Amino acid sequence: MLNILVTDDHPIFREGIKNFINKEVDLRVCCEAENGEETIKLISENNIDVVVLDVGLPGRSGLDILRDIKNIKPDLPVLVFSMYPEETHAIRAFKAGANGYLSKDSFANELIDAIRTVGENKKYITPLIAQKLAEEVSKTNHEYPHQNLSDRELEIAILIAKGKSIKEISGQLKLSPNTVNTYRKRILNKMSMKTNVELAVYAFKNHLISD
Repeated sequence: MLNILVTDDHPIFREGIKNFINKEVDLRVCCEAENGEETIKLISENNIDVVVLDVGLPGRSGLDILRDIKNIKPDLPVLVFSMYPEETHAIRAFKAGANGYLSKDSFANELIDAIRTVGENKKYITPLIAQKLAEEVSKTNHEYPHQNLSDRELEIAILIAKGKSIKEISGQLKLSPNTVNTYRKRILNKMSMKTNVELAVYAFKNHLISD
């Protein structure tokens, strides 16, 4: 029986994942968390076999929390299960220590397969991720401007490109409006852009967002 910790800031989504996982005889959701601090605390206090971790968490990002988990318990398998598509975040997640990456657009049975795979201390890599890993090996680093962004900067860049306001991003990520605005200026500077429209057009052309 694998004991699973699910970290996601949406209670209804957590409940759905838990109900689906708990139908399996060899899997059990023993703990739930809605942010990074709760995740680290639960990992320290419980016998967890697999962590299912979202990227878009309030406060510190899921990839920052992933690094913390790996520092505390290097051998604890972590499956990143995120709304962000594989092509934009999977490579970053693996570099941060993830054992697998799966988009929330995936079928439910893929989630079960992924949990079992990482629970056996194996890597869960979809065909798309395998392709991206191959491209990563063969290309020059930072071929695209968005690859120069930090994990948090990329997260905020995507939200801006989707048309979210500074206030909306501030509320979603639990950051002050001034902090979000500072990130925005840094993102535009790194990408040699001047407006949110330029960022949105770039994001769409490079599949960071969809229509």
